[in-house]
Amino acid sequence: MMNKLSTLTFYHFNELHSKGYTLDILFMLILASQEEDVESLCKHSPKLEMLYQGIVRKGLINKNNTLSLSGKALLDILDSEGEMILVKKVVKKEEDFDLWWRTFPGTDTFTYKNQSFTGTRSLRAKKDECKVKIGKILGEGEYTISELISALEYEIIQKKENSIKTKTNKLSYMQNTLTYLNQRTFEPFIELIREGHKITEAPSIVGGTDI
Repeated sequence: MMNKLSTLTFYHFNELHSKGYTLDILFMLILASQEEDVESLCKHSPKLEMLYQGIVRKGLINKNNTLSLSGKALLDILDSEGEMILVKKVVKKEEDFDLWWRTFPGTDTFTYKNQSFTGTRSLRAKKDECKVKIGKILGEGEYTISELISALEYEIIQKKENSIKTKTNKLSYMQNTLTYLNQRTFEPFIELIREGHKITEAPSIVGGTDI
């Protein structure tokens, strides 16, 4: 721990402070990086408990007390020029979100395998809220943006394939963007992809995602 703190300079301190982070947050992250049970350490003090909950809400520590990708990036500031790291992270998140947003269908009207289906709904909703949600999901460190996009593509193809088979528009049952993220609909599809299933196979998903 002292090795990390000994690299702290005024430049690092100023960078952390300008981003809304304090040294007590940094100290908590260092403890978490050493696999300390930070939640248990804080539970006997109301002030420390509030601090811990704030760190979790910021997406710096996962619920299992491990560092998130955002938490790791914050600690990495001490090993290099922090400004460059934080700027790159922010830009990358913007690019990640835009890519995911463009992948999500704008409406439930589509043409697939020379068959056209007419819908009635807009599927993209509350872009700013979705951007925040995507940032939190990526900050947890469990999924990558590539997996989120692949899961989305998987569900879209599944619904289009089933539309062809049933001659009904299954994409009309697609959740809007914010509901999709809040209900973490992508998770079963990511599990399938990790198991080696190909997107073109488009198997049915148990649990209501294949409608």
